[in-house]
Amino acid sequence: MSDRGAAYKEAGVDLHSASSLVDRIKPIVERTHTKGVVTDIGLFAGMFKPDLQGISRPILVSATDGVGTKLKLAFALDRHDTIGMDLVGMNVNDIICHGAQPLFFLDYLAADKLDVNRVEAIIAGIAQGCQEAGCALLGGETAEMPGFYNPGEYDLSGFCVGLVDESNVVDGSNIGIGNSIIGLASSGPHSNGYSLIRKILADNKTDLSENLEGTGKSLGQALLEPTRIYARTILNLLRDFDIRGMVHITGGGFYDNLPRILPRGVQAEIFFSSWPKSSIFEWLQQTGGLNWEEMLQIFNCGIGMALVCPKRQSEDILQRIKAMGNEAWLIGKVSAKKKQKEQVKIVF
Repeated sequence: MSDRGAAYKEAGVDLHSASSLVDRIKPIVERTHTKGVVTDIGLFAGMFKPDLQGISRPILVSATDGVGTKLKLAFALDRHDTIGMDLVGMNVNDIICHGAQPLFFLDYLAADKLDVNRVEAIIAGIAQGCQEAGCALLGGETAEMPGFYNPGEYDLSGFCVGLVDESNVVDGSNIGIGNSIIGLASSGPHSNGYSLIRKILADNKTDLSENLEGTGKSLGQALLEPTRIYARTILNLLRDFDIRGMVHITGGGFYDNLPRILPRGVQAEIFFSSWPKSSIFEWLQQTGGLNWEEMLQIFNCGIGMALVCPKRQSEDILQRIKAMGNEAWLIGKVSAKKKQKEQVKIVF
């Protein structure tokens, strides 16, 4: 029998390799399946039947994002088992800001040539992220595009859908003066600021294998630390506390993200000394010759998620977060905003 895919293979696309990849990732994907998953991998689309019990006015909440230039570090270190967790985290952390339970996730992976072992590692990372978020990896697309990407490189993006009752949507509208701001620890830069990070590395001819003081890790390991996923922690808090606003500290840092949920007329006062700055941010600040205002405009600086709550509940919320094995601090408060002032004030 003639090889019907020979012509495509000569053009750089191996259909047999793609088919074997599906067989290898199928059990990985199935481990993420929740009870709402209707279809199996291999059909043209994924189907999900949401449980609407107890939800009177369901609202779908969605987000899409990629990993950005952090991928370049994965290429340089030839490590691909954590980057999928970044992809899930960047999407899931956005939808939980509005109180949504993540339902399912879709990914898109494109490369010049499919390295089956590498793709399997990436998908395994995505699956691990989905399991941490409590959502299903419902499907995705893996594309081999010879001549479009540099050899050995790939691109990665994702899409997440969640569900919340309209009465439970968190949007910041009831944030008021005197509310407390709690910060949940990040695991590092997450997936933001890597264009600047790569410039700092290049300008200083930095060896990624060098030790990052006080961590027991290399600089490369610290920079590839995957994005922390906050879904289970946040959903636990929402059951018992009045969380009035949530902020995923991503690109734009504190100055651009906090105003996204603040009503007019109020200001977030952030007390800079209220949380420890991990070694990776100290290294970036010193090596990059940046001041802390610049750092807070670009990076999360150790705070991956910020919550706004009534002052009277802040201590109980902190205790709950810590009891779940996470680090958190009271990092600020909401105050009246004076005219012509920014909505974020960092108190150094």
